[in-house]
Amino acid sequence: MGRIAGRFARVEPRRRARALVLGLLSDLPRKNCWTLAEHAGDTTPDGMQHLLSRARWDADAVRDDIRGYVVEQLHHHDAVLVVDETGDLKKGTATVGVQRQYTGTAGRIENSQVAVYLAYSTPRGHAAIDRELYVPRSWTQDTARCRAAGIPDTVSFATKPALAARMIGRALDAGVPASWVAGDEVYGGNPHLRTALEGRQVGYVLAVACDHQITTRAGKFRADVLVKKLPKRAWQKRSVGAGAKGHRFYDWALADIADDRPGHRHLLVRRNRRTGELAFYRCYSAARVPLSTLVKVAGRRWTVEETFQSSKGLAGLDEHQVRRWTSWHRWVTLAMLAHAFLAAATADERGQEPPPDDLIPLTCNEIQHLLTTLVAQTVHTVVHRLRWSEWRRRHQARARACHYQRWTAQQP
Repeated sequence: MGRIAGRFARVEPRRRARALVLGLLSDLPRKNCWTLAEHAGDTTPDGMQHLLSRARWDADAVRDDIRGYVVEQLHHHDAVLVVDETGDLKKGTATVGVQRQYTGTAGRIENSQVAVYLAYSTPRGHAAIDRELYVPRSWTQDTARCRAAGIPDTVSFATKPALAARMIGRALDAGVPASWVAGDEVYGGNPHLRTALEGRQVGYVLAVACDHQITTRAGKFRADVLVKKLPKRAWQKRSVGAGAKGHRFYDWALADIADDRPGHRHLLVRRNRRTGELAFYRCYSAARVPLSTLVKVAGRRWTVEETFQSSKGLAGLDEHQVRRWTSWHRWVTLAMLAHAFLAAATADERGQEPPPDDLIPLTCNEIQHLLTTLVAQTVHTVVHRLRWSEWRRRHQARARACHYQRWTAQQP
């Protein structure tokens, strides 16, 4: 918290931000302004809501501090920037950026809010270092709706790959040491993102669809058609890293992409050794690299999914109940800070000395449990708990009365 202290204009919001982060790191079953305020010892959630909506502090500056902290703690020469989006299911239409859209969280089209994140991934650990809220075109075309949600007038529609390019550019401009970028089909199929990375001579391994068009010396083919032309000797067994059940081995093959521009471009194909399922990746590197390097980068792409799972499960990334632009950015930034602390603490503990053979290395989950039980455990009086019970019931009674009154007024 000392690293971000200078981002707050007053001491009160700084202390409250610390209390909020400790609440996010706690074992509360639900994490929102009500539960975090009760955990912090406040009498009402007004202070937490003020911190997220009206207090004077710069969430983007805190984001930059988080990026520096993560890079400092997880620094490694094999660092990869991984970009991906995640969605939060929502009700209603007032929450900023919400609409019916596809989200991988539900695996289907749902009323949801989607954001794109950039993760810094190394063999030491991984954590999110940047975020951009995806604002659909249905929002940017409705000025009144945007202003009601607090979206600045300078915000215009941007695709998810464009948001990814913006975050990657910020990271590279800030000196983040990373030679590779990984991402899924949403980003691999976008030529503008690929061109931007090639212009910076940053290598990438980006997934593409089976119908992605690949240009070779023999002509232009779909990726799934081109793979059928590869000889058996083109396939090599490689591991993408250790999983819960041991090393994850796949068969891999590489095909050159014809291009007169500088650099080396390939189609990387992964085949499941048991089911035969195929996955395709478009690759670029300024200098020629071996197949093992591309396989390693492709395997690192899944760490962003682990980052989402850990950030949501341990740090409340998706549990916010805020509606406006500023509040969303502030909540998400502080949740990123909480998870970054867990990732850094885990990497530090693992780097001290290897655990005994009968113990697995410390995990973010175990670090959070130890922090909660040994360091940050709070004890409140019975009076405090009963006051909060009374406050919740009174607030819910007012909300119910207003709802009934509104419903009655709408009846003919």
